[in-house]
Amino acid sequence: MTTNLKALATALYVKIDDCLAGSRRSGRPPRLSDAELLTLAVMQALLGFVSEARWLRYTRTHLSAEFPYLPGQSGYNKRLRAANTLISRFIRTLARDSDLWHDDVWIVDSTPVECARSRPTAKRSDLAGWAGYGYCPSHSRFFWGLRLHLMCTPGGLPIAWALANPKVDEREILADMLTRDPDLPATHPGQTIIGDKGYVSHQLDAHLAQLGPTLIRPSYRNRKPRPDEHLLKPIRQLIESVNDTLKGQLDLERHGARTPEGVLARIGQRILALTTAIWHNRNTGSPITRSLIAYDH
Repeated sequence: MTTNLKALATALYVKIDDCLAGSRRSGRPPRLSDAELLTLAVMQALLGFVSEARWLRYTRTHLSAEFPYLPGQSGYNKRLRAANTLISRFIRTLARDSDLWHDDVWIVDSTPVECARSRPTAKRSDLAGWAGYGYCPSHSRFFWGLRLHLMCTPGGLPIAWALANPKVDEREILADMLTRDPDLPATHPGQTIIGDKGYVSHQLDAHLAQLGPTLIRPSYRNRKPRPDEHLLKPIRQLIESVNDTLKGQLDLERHGARTPEGVLARIGQRILALTTAIWHNRNTGSPITRSLIAYDH
């Protein structure tokens, strides 16, 4: 484990432990604390261990001094699935602790998260009814699974995210993300959100006007383009780069989960890892905000 990863893990553990200090339950504390659990989850994602069993074997061999107690694979999996609320909480906590949180521009897009390939597997899966069939135009392929809807800053810092059936309109998801989290528009007056043509909707525009943010997206070909529309493309491509980081470096599509709780935990685990890396890079003055190279070996 590199010095940089040790520094990140230490900073993350201290941050989480300090935040949870006033909310610990009475009685016997768990042998693996919540701060240790989330730190382990982030390190697992950054080091590229898709298999939890392999990750725990590696940790017992190389990190026994840092983590004196480790549960079995089943116990670790149960703790991680039960920590979904905690994962979401600290994605937001770390994001708010970064200077990028105050950026006045957000970018929104969705990307496929495949959950099965064969039809028998899809029919037997506990995800059936939530997951479904969808089409990915950028890769010209159909898939069975979910779509990850991500809103982030141009620097890649996750602001809000949601998982939904691929057939659900992404305009509905964007409206729902902002409606269910009223703190976001309330604390960011005059915010600009940039999306693609899939977010064109007069109804969505009217809804966002009530909440505060302004949505900017390209015009259809049969409409007169805005004077500054050529500036949108490079900004929108930034979220493609963020999705590529999640898929290429954090193995988003290799999550291996088979239940709704498992999918939420393992996708959240990867978003938390990305948020942690950006948070740590900004706090330590790293020249590249979204670089994971210092932590992945």
